[in-house]
Amino acid sequence: MFYRHAYLSACEQSPLTAVSACAYFVARDGGRPVAVLPAYLQTAANPLRRLHEVYPEAAGEPALLSPAWQCHDAHVPATAEVLPRVLDRMIRTASILGARWCGFVHVQRGGALSQALRAAGLPARHLTDIWATGLTTYEHYLAGLSRRARANLRRNERRSAGAGVTAETLPVDHAALDEITLLCVKTASRFEDNGFHPDTTFAEFVTALGPLAHVIEVRQHGRLVAAGVCLTDATRLHTWACGVDYAVDGGYSPYGVLFAESVRLATRLGLSSFEGGRGDAAFQRRHGLRPHHLDAVLLRV
Repeated sequence: MFYRHAYLSACEQSPLTAVSACAYFVARDGGRPVAVLPAYLQTAANPLRRLHEVYPEAAGEPALLSPAWQCHDAHVPATAEVLPRVLDRMIRTASILGARWCGFVHVQRGGALSQALRAAGLPARHLTDIWATGLTTYEHYLAGLSRRARANLRRNERRSAGAGVTAETLPVDHAALDEITLLCVKTASRFEDNGFHPDTTFAEFVTALGPLAHVIEVRQHGRLVAAGVCLTDATRLHTWACGVDYAVDGGYSPYGVLFAESVRLATRLGLSSFEGGRGDAAFQRRHGLRPHHLDAVLLRV
């Protein structure tokens, strides 16, 4: 999903983090593309602070990076023989653009890119985790949870229904994106995300995603109390961004409603994989998701 034309176009036209330049690498064999890699020059390459915790030597320096903070699946469709040539051109381009570093973030450990980078002698450093689970039906998902987690979700559903809460999934052109943006910004500010959801471009970015995105609105008596933007491809749903207002009446969790509706959306779409995003390990584990390690691989130019 993170390498679809609509997503990459949105990254260029309405970037959610400061981008100074875009670079698109294409390797061809007899005119046939055999490898592709989009990359972005970032002068403030650490909106979530985590990168500079694992690469402190890169702090404050510009970097040419694979689709980064809003993309949770860095990969390079390429053979192991071609990847070193792509890396060489990436390093040369980074130097031309004045970057001191280049490389990849959110490389899933054990994946094809991870193995190819390791084969090239490039060490990886653990950056964060993405949480995921397989899906068939919603009832099957519930059956796989602990008794307590299953009871909590069902109790939250009853309480929210009694409190006048509704959850609706909308296409992006029917969603209240301005209202959702404010809620996402407010929620993200609790984590000092350094402008991870800029209110000037977030709605434009989501609109540009078109059918890749599904927007969930959770309202209590008409007031927006939770919202999520989910991205989909042929097999998976990814809970990409969300905002929650916990100042509600009725003894329920708006986030719990949003989470359950996200899982239901994935099953309605017939998707076999559900990705619950990063962070909040206790909640993710309690609700049946398992961590997949995401690494960063940076090279000094």
